[in-house]
Amino acid sequence: MRPADYLLIDVGNGRTKFALATRENVLSQGDTPTAEISAEHLRTVLASWMFDRVVVSSVVPKVTQVLQDYFGPSMLSLRHDTNLGIGIKYPKPETIGADRLANAVALARLHGAPGIVIDFGTAVTFDIVDDSSAYVGGVIAPGLRLMTDYLHERTALLPQVELKEPLAAIGKSTEQAILSGAAIGYRGMVRGILEALRKELGAPERLRVVATGGDAEWIAFGLPEIETVDPDLTLHGLRLVGNLHAPH
Repeated sequence: MRPADYLLIDVGNGRTKFALATRENVLSQGDTPTAEISAEHLRTVLASWMFDRVVVSSVVPKVTQVLQDYFGPSMLSLRHDTNLGIGIKYPKPETIGADRLANAVALARLHGAPGIVIDFGTAVTFDIVDDSSAYVGGVIAPGLRLMTDYLHERTALLPQVELKEPLAAIGKSTEQAILSGAAIGYRGMVRGILEALRKELGAPERLRVVATGGDAEWIAFGLPEIETVDPDLTLHGLRLVGNLHAPH
């Protein structure tokens, strides 16, 4: 069987995604807790995976080094000074998370610019690409589950809840009150940030808003401002960067 063109690895603070990909699409994928990644773990997880090159975005330097030692020169680690196919207009580009750059690449190349990527993870990040397809900055706020988990962990009586739509704005139980705050309150925060960004960008008519991340589908359900949910956006960004560096 012919190996895949790429092994894509997206290293997050909590979990790490692995995916095989061709130049045109993302194929099979899986994930593992980031804290478990070691050379031995990689040998187990990737035992039957066949690929030519490795493309990585990582926000955990210690894991980046483990991957570099394991894969050697076949690994491309996405950075601000990597050829991304988009511009960067940002005072300190070395401080931009690699996953955010991958998201910006996928937004510009697959969905169009100007646009905003909202990545719902441990933190929720908003990353903006202007009409010249350049990354110009973003917003970072607490993630939804960080907020709900914190309520449970830091209070004696508030339970941990499973995210679902509240029955009404006025909660008739503690659980319903938390769900109301999560759904209405969190979406209100997202809407407010999007309004401010749109205004600052000069309110362009054609502004793409794409969401990704674990809670994206649920949050976007009540936010018509979000045009598209793309759960594999970061992986597609890595694939597209890989194509720029692949031998022709």
